[in-house]
Formats: sequence, C-alpha cells, structure tokens
Amino acid sequence: MITSTMAQNGKAATIKTTFHRETSVSIEIKADPAIVWALLTKASDYPHWNSTVTSIEGNIALGEKIKLKSILDAKRTFKLKVKEFEPEKKLAWGDGQGNRVYTITKNGSGTITFSMTEKIGGLMFPMYAKMIPSFDQSFEQFASDLKKESETIMSAK
Repeated sequence: MITSTMAQNGKAATIKTTFHRETSVSIEIKADPAIVWALLTKASDYPHWNSTVTSIEGNIALGEKIKLKSILDAKRTFKLKVKEFEPEKKLAWGDGQGNRVYTITKNGSGTITFSMTEKIGGLMFPMYAKMIPSFDQSFEQFASDLKKESETIMSAK
C-alpha cells in the first residue's frame, strides 16, 4: 500500500545516517515498460527529456562506463559504471561513493511503477556529507520528466 501511495505522488524521501544517505522516489506511469526502458538507456536523449541531466556520454549497457553531468553540480563529471542491466526491469550504475538503481515494475492495467534509489556513503562520508546537495527536488523532477515523456510517447502510439 505504501508503495502505491508513494508511486502516485512522486515525492522523494531521504534517510540519513552517519555513514550514508539514501534518497528514493517512485511514480506511477501510464506507459509500456519498453518505452520507459528506452528512455533510461539511450544516453544521448537524456538532455532532451530530463531537465536534471545536462549530458551523458557513453553506452548505457552492462559493464560500460558513462560520464554524466547533472544540474546539481554543473562543474563535475560523474564517471560511472553500469553495474546491473536487466531490460525493462532494472538498471544500476555507480562509482566508489554510491549507486543509483532504477526499477520498473508492471502494475497491470497499462501502468508501471518507476522507482529510483541512490545510496551514497562510506567510511569517509561524514567528512564530505555536508558538501553534497539534497537530491530530493532533483529526484522528483527526474521522475516527473520521465513520466511526462513516457506518457507523451505512449499516447502517440
């Protein structure tokens, strides 16, 4: 029940501890899993539909390395490795500080639940935690952008 409520409102939640921070968001999307998957895995299209990402270079596929630039830290390029790649179900990438996991769950009735969770941290996390901006607003915007683009594509079918 909680997942459904969370999925409908697309609001992010963050859990903080001394050695890590985890932010997650879920949203219900009226689209085929294939549409959502295609958007999540075509790096060159991110800046067209996602207002939180300024660029992604590389091939989003298992074991591949990508370079991501985000509005949260415009000067920094995140060098990430694709760690999980389960078509139309799960995608994960990350670096030494953290991992971001995207999941697509079929609900039936033509909808899916898209979830995104990022956990960052480690032994050195307390030293730099205050320098990392909150992800909540960015996660909510990412989910909203994905929903809008997926549903636009779906309605054009």
